[in-house]
Amino acid sequence: MGPVKARATSVVVLGGGPGGYEAALVAAQLGATVTVVERDGLGGAAVLTDCVPSKALISTADVMSQLETASDLGVHLEDIEGDEVSDSVAEVSAVNRRILALAAAQSRDITRRLERDGVRLLAGTGRLASPSLVTAELEDGSTEELQADVVLLATGATPRVMPSAQPDGERILTWQQIYSLKELPERLVVVGSGVTGAELAQAYLGLGSHVTLVSSRERVLPHEDADAATVIEDVFRKRGMEVLNRSRMAAVERTDLGVVVRLEDGRAVEGTHALLAVGSVPQTSGIGLEEAGVELGERGHVVVDRVSRTSARGIYGAGDCTGVLPLASVAAMQGRIAMAHALGDAVAPLNLPAVSANIFTDPEIATVGFSQKEVDDGVVDASSVMLPLATNPRAKMQGITDGFVKLFARRGTGQVVGGVVVAPRASELVYPVTIAVQHRLTVDQLAGTFTVYPSLSGSLAEAARQLHDPQ
Repeated sequence: MGPVKARATSVVVLGGGPGGYEAALVAAQLGATVTVVERDGLGGAAVLTDCVPSKALISTADVMSQLETASDLGVHLEDIEGDEVSDSVAEVSAVNRRILALAAAQSRDITRRLERDGVRLLAGTGRLASPSLVTAELEDGSTEELQADVVLLATGATPRVMPSAQPDGERILTWQQIYSLKELPERLVVVGSGVTGAELAQAYLGLGSHVTLVSSRERVLPHEDADAATVIEDVFRKRGMEVLNRSRMAAVERTDLGVVVRLEDGRAVEGTHALLAVGSVPQTSGIGLEEAGVELGERGHVVVDRVSRTSARGIYGAGDCTGVLPLASVAAMQGRIAMAHALGDAVAPLNLPAVSANIFTDPEIATVGFSQKEVDDGVVDASSVMLPLATNPRAKMQGITDGFVKLFARRGTGQVVGGVVVAPRASELVYPVTIAVQHRLTVDQLAGTFTVYPSLSGSLAEAARQLHDPQ
């Protein structure tokens, strides 16, 4: 049986990112009349200035890293003069042109899909005049009133800016401004060692910049698995990155030759460019949310439940503006769930323990389910096994020396409740663990499933075998 068709219903979506456009597709499939109001282009920041561009940049850096390590596999690269290739530097203007073209193509594909499904697209900014009325201020200067039975808020987030570190788009940059660079930063200072900071710091290191990473915490990636973060920080240092732990930024200033990042302890870090990666803020102010009865959290996020409802009847929320998890996959799922719930289709609430996430460093870090910290704190009674990839035969063939797989299994039942993968393409390798968590498989079921030999996934099966409880 197919999806239940909704009665004639008007749906207005504010924001065309993953939460917004995926919701629009579901609503159109269910028979609703759908309008999407988007200011910057379909796909939102995820496609145009954040996820897609940054991962494309990282992919370029990965290729260059492979060239640099080719000699470890017995391959020696030479230029046309016969000299051995040593240091490689990317032509950033060409790299950025490709990245922006790729992002624009993805946005066009999304636009065509929505138009094909009958979704009306308005270029502009939407504001709630009431819970059932949206005022759209269009880019041509006109205004349109949109009656709505259902409203989805998917307005996203924007880079956090601090008074003492104002980006100028030239030398002091947010992660959304780096794609206008014409030259590779000679000496890049990255402020912030969370996911965005760590990913882009390593990307520019791979492209040929000298990189200094300013981290206010004890280690990089402070909210991730400690074993995984340790591997990544060790890799950073081995490849020549300068990592300043327990170093909190006080200010960033322009100088005649570049920038200076001043730390709270009085030290100064000089560079040609600074990249600010100090978090994000939801785009929820000034669009009539509180007046319409939509509850906001302390940091301005839209408060939603597991089926994406806000505190106002008929108004739903999805994506980074909700602060649930800043992942495109979660935004898309929230949007789909919202429309299924609003329009009467079968719906399953958002299942956060089954969300897999990935950090696109090299090696990547992929996680799903309960974390090591939650196991250590007794949140879940689970056993764990961690196997280094260095002992895996396929890893040996590929020259992989850094990384591991880790599984968590509930004591007594052997149910797989979480896992961590640190490896090249961990984003792909974590999928079988995610299936196991989602469908409550046991380590015996995982271990009893054939893997290819040799393969990196063989380490997942081996970890599952080691978690077998003979009792």
